[in-house]
Amino acid sequence: MNTEVLIQMKFNHIKPDKKMKKIVSTIRLIVILTIVYSFLIQSEMKTASVYNVSRLKQSMKIDANWNKPQWQDIKAVTISNYMGQIPDFRPSVQAKMMYDDGNIYIIFHVNDRYVRCVAQEINDSVWEDSCVEFFFAPDTNVPLKYFNLEINCGGTPLMHYNIVPRKETKTLDIDDIKKIEIAHSLPKKIDPEITEPVTWTIEYKIPLAMLTKYSNITNPKRGIIWKANFYKCAEKNSNPHFITWSKVTNSVPDFHLPQFFGTLKFE
Repeated sequence: MNTEVLIQMKFNHIKPDKKMKKIVSTIRLIVILTIVYSFLIQSEMKTASVYNVSRLKQSMKIDANWNKPQWQDIKAVTISNYMGQIPDFRPSVQAKMMYDDGNIYIIFHVNDRYVRCVAQEINDSVWEDSCVEFFFAPDTNVPLKYFNLEINCGGTPLMHYNIVPRKETKTLDIDDIKKIEIAHSLPKKIDPEITEPVTWTIEYKIPLAMLTKYSNITNPKRGIIWKANFYKCAEKNSNPHFITWSKVTNSVPDFHLPQFFGTLKFE
């Protein structure tokens, strides 16, 4: 057997080992990256936002008045975590929440520009307008099943109950959604958009009894915890944006990721 044949045999014997080493190295790298990514996601989830929800002490008219006495001493959350491309103009957005035996109360306060509002029918595409949203899981046994209530700046709502995000969703009946008392400071329709600075508010009262048609409800009281997130968005204006209260880590804007919900602690 000549030298050339021996060298070729030796090369053929070693080559698979080198390939195997490359494969093993690649697998190790993938495993390491997966562990690091999982750690980062878990860290984000552990540092999710927390909001203490106060009990409403006296009756309150729903009139979109951010400055009325019942809201004066209630701490606000700030909605300031951007998803996707950060817009040229950044709206300033706050929200407050209270509860009583039969209802939950929410108010949003927005310093905005490029405000547009064209959706007029309940369960229409309100998220395309200047819109504020509240996603909440009221059954403590299933914190990944949640309602999404989205209301544009003109007061038109949309509401779903999500069993599996984007796969199994129930649209709430219009007659049920009408039971939510909503007040808004801007006109019902705004087109063309308002490009100058404008401040607007949305306030509403959600009857807990209405929700029981779609989900079990862990009634709010001292010590009860719900999972939730507050959002602000506008898809079809000249300053599109997607903003969250509890930070969401995702490559593209997506509010339907309940694993990133913050915590509501009822007092």
